[in-house]
Amino acid sequence: MLHPLIADPSATRHILKKFKLRAVKGLGQNFLIDAGIVRQIVEAAEIFAGEDVLEIGPGIGTLTQGLLETGAKVTAVELDKKLPAVLKETLAGYENFRLVEGDILKINLAELMPRRFKVAANLPYYITTQILLTLLEKNLPVTKIVTMVQKEVAERMTAAPGSKIYGALSVAVQFRSEPRIAFEVPPESFLPPPEVTSAVVVCDVRKPPFDVDEEFFFKVVRTAFAQRRKTLLNSLASFGKEKLLVSGIDCKRRAETLSLEEFAELSINLK
Repeated sequence: MLHPLIADPSATRHILKKFKLRAVKGLGQNFLIDAGIVRQIVEAAEIFAGEDVLEIGPGIGTLTQGLLETGAKVTAVELDKKLPAVLKETLAGYENFRLVEGDILKINLAELMPRRFKVAANLPYYITTQILLTLLEKNLPVTKIVTMVQKEVAERMTAAPGSKIYGALSVAVQFRSEPRIAFEVPPESFLPPPEVTSAVVVCDVRKPPFDVDEEFFFKVVRTAFAQRRKTLLNSLASFGKEKLLVSGIDCKRRAETLSLEEFAELSINLK
């Protein structure tokens, strides 16, 4: 079956008009209208026929169509109750498509995606961090996460120690994956155009590089960055100043200067 391309300005406008849709700002909706960007996302995810892929927020099916054309088995989770009827029509004929209605933060993902899978998604900007951390923290059989996010968030995800934007999100993402910015996406690639530039981040998921109590590790990380302008001696005083002083880490430093390895060493010594 020959499917009409959804990632096209006129096709998108036709679909929106036909179903009386508009971008819901509260759900962070901006409809992708650039077929080249869809192709680049699919290529960045390195998706092959027969693979399991999870998409979050398929919208009217723009990226979904690109994923389905690879022959992958795509499961899409959609929160907006108006969109399933749209997807039933725009993706009609694709036998490798499964739609799940619901909130990605409330669905049992281990049950939904029991086998190795990849994630490809244009994430709503207002909830990007929550979704990313959910995917990374639940020990799911996910191998690669390719997400379009606000450029500022992409830079935070990939920031190195010593950078002013290096923070708890940087540590969380880099603790469980190797992230890199694949390419930027300009506002004109969307309808309506967002007020910010977007970027696609590729996260190759891996096992944490250090054997630590993860709950305590992230408690230390969050506490350290909660008052990032303070030295470690002050921001982590609640863990015991004596332990800090003999931790092997210079307590006059700030959280933003510590590598993942140093945070791991710190958490082991503070426990």
